[in-house]
Amino acid sequence: MKKNVLITGMPGVGKTTLVRKVAESLEGVAGFYTEEIREAGERKGFRLVTFDGHEQILAHVNIRGPHRVSKYGVDVEGFERFLSERFDVSQARVVVIDEIGKMECLSPLFREKVRGILDSATPAIFTIAQKGGGLIAEAKARPDAEMHEVTRANREALAGEILARLGEMRH
Repeated sequence: MKKNVLITGMPGVGKTTLVRKVAESLEGVAGFYTEEIREAGERKGFRLVTFDGHEQILAHVNIRGPHRVSKYGVDVEGFERFLSERFDVSQARVVVIDEIGKMECLSPLFREKVRGILDSATPAIFTIAQKGGGLIAEAKARPDAEMHEVTRANREALAGEILARLGEMRH
């Protein structure tokens, strides 16, 4: 039984919707999901939201500084403060992180925390970038990780499959 569930897929296919649906069906979930920040119909950035309601802007077109992915400035310092102050998985029965991606991996603290979660006994669900080296490749190569690709065809059924797998792990 593989305790780390990795979910990948094309942008916009429904990875975040899937992990939110799974998380809503579970008790004792810790972690966060990512929301787009839209202004006048245009995507301007990304915000992180914990399952207990805390929010932090991760990236925005108006953020200046050395950390950039595409047109977005990434607030690595704010992200690390969020991880230190608002991200406690010590009591979690399941950890859900949306996502292990280029922006998030700019943070050394995020990389450290994800490695700790991957190595822990706690079941974890991650959305993960389709491409990338470093932690992205490392997570995919783990023998205790099970990979699922979300498509428009399977995204409805996949939530039930993942919940069933988590149920098997608990028994």
